[in-house]
Amino acid sequence: MNPRDLIKLCKNKKIYIQTHNFPDPDAISSAFGIQKLLEFYGIESEICHLGQIDKLSSIKLLDLCDIKMNAYEDIEHEMSEESMILLVDCQKNNGNTTDIKGHEFAAVDHHPTVVEEQYDYFDLRIVGACASIVADYYRQLDIKPDYKVATALIYGIRMDTNQLSRGVTELDIDIFGYLYNYIDRDLLTSLENNNMELSDLRAYGAAIEHISLIGRVGFSYMNFSCPDALVAILSDFILSISGIDFVVIYDIRNDGYKFSVRSECSDVHAGKLTKRALTDIGNGGGHASMAGGYVERDKVDLFREGFEYRDDEYSVKKLKVTNEEVFKLFQNIFIDAIRQDYPKLLEE
Repeated sequence: MNPRDLIKLCKNKKIYIQTHNFPDPDAISSAFGIQKLLEFYGIESEICHLGQIDKLSSIKLLDLCDIKMNAYEDIEHEMSEESMILLVDCQKNNGNTTDIKGHEFAAVDHHPTVVEEQYDYFDLRIVGACASIVADYYRQLDIKPDYKVATALIYGIRMDTNQLSRGVTELDIDIFGYLYNYIDRDLLTSLENNNMELSDLRAYGAAIEHISLIGRVGFSYMNFSCPDALVAILSDFILSISGIDFVVIYDIRNDGYKFSVRSECSDVHAGKLTKRALTDIGNGGGHASMAGGYVERDKVDLFREGFEYRDDEYSVKKLKVTNEEVFKLFQNIFIDAIRQDYPKLLEE
């Protein structure tokens, strides 16, 4: 897509830039980059999101790069069904993107399309980070990004590609070199230092405690809710263990289970496998090397063989289901999907 077409669509309008519900550094930096690009052309915009920004890396990025993100509930009163919404690092009808008031006229994303949608402008490139696509707009338009934009974008790329080690494409590498000429190195160092909180250690402990290895597949879970970004970090952590080439990990939310899936095998597509595994019980998908998914708590009852009711009322909360039984259920669902397409993963 030509970014000039996006600029034309935005001219003389106010644009609301929406990220996915729990924005990580890639989503935040991409939205910030587009906001500053629109500003260059005299176009007013606001960045908005639903959900919480609860990871230290995201909070530091907002603070150190002076990025303003609005919680949707704080600006909902000023929006209408005609408000122009530009989706960044997400798409409509995706599990982590809530539909808000307004018209989604454009989307810039690097995740595979989950549900076909019609946009006036749609730039989908399967690359390591959405920030690479946004930075490419500056390069195509021959606009020099200021140091905060450049530093934020390069940080988003580094975080989403696990320091250029996951899902990296030629565009990511080219853009990294392009941005490096404009960044503030001290600012980048500040962003990357001390990003672990003491409370993160509890999640690491739980993930380690619950690791189960079947063949070259590592399974684990946290029996409490964690930020999405931390679940992703923990899946990368488990993947780094010798002998593990594929990881399925989840944490328990109030209303369900949030999955993070990783593949280190070039012939094992994490997104396709996750979609297959969770099709009948939830939703999932993603890239070849990284994917995610979600299962609502009451859907677990559909696969509850052997679980005993406390009484005859249909209510998952009244089932005698332990965390260990749910873990075994999800483990079996993924093993069945792996056995169909990638049986060698299960071999010792």
